[in-house]
Amino acid sequence: MRILLIDNRQLFRQGLKLLLADLAPGIDFIEASHCATALACASSSHMDLVLMDLHAAGGLDWEADFAMVRNAFRPSAVVVLPGDDDYRVIKRAFAAGAAGYLPMSSSPSVLVAALRLVLAGGIYLPPGVLLELPDGDAAPPPPARDPGGLSQRQLAVLLQAVQGKANKVIARELHMAEGTVKAHLSAAFRMLGVQNRTEAAMAAARLGISVQPAVLAPQPALH
Repeated sequence: MRILLIDNRQLFRQGLKLLLADLAPGIDFIEASHCATALACASSSHMDLVLMDLHAAGGLDWEADFAMVRNAFRPSAVVVLPGDDDYRVIKRAFAAGAAGYLPMSSSPSVLVAALRLVLAGGIYLPPGVLLELPDGDAAPPPPARDPGGLSQRQLAVLLQAVQGKANKVIARELHMAEGTVKAHLSAAFRMLGVQNRTEAAMAAARLGISVQPAVLAPQPALH
């Protein structure tokens, strides 16, 4: 596994490598102190995961630098680490294409679990941060219906989808036709008032619906 660390603090990078030792055996870490240094690695090295500190951006417009890193290392997942506990920054990071966002308050165990989820194709959001918006920040529009209005199958499909699983995988694991998966997912999106899987994951986190892998396990007994 190859992981790119983009952070201008050498001591933090060294500590992070120690914390991630349990993520997988024999991780090859590539370090960059700035985005410009990281971009120089894009053409020569494939990364399984990119961890980026937004403060490592070369200019004031971190969104532009983040977008360049995201595009340069596709299809690698890019995770913001560590991030400010600010809903507005979190929302902008996901809009720029982040696959995960780890606040500074995250524990080592949460860090490892979140990165495993991202490596499995899922999206990690910090539910605690999303549930407590900073003063003066307008809360995002509420979903069209309470999540309790979702049927059991719609909820099961939604939880699989926000983990990043393809429709055909969801269909196989939940024992239903792929067309049925699409129908349930479309209905869930309408009820939550969202347009895509990333927005659905954010809505689920705001409403206290866990998107951790244990909850996303197949539930073939549903009817």
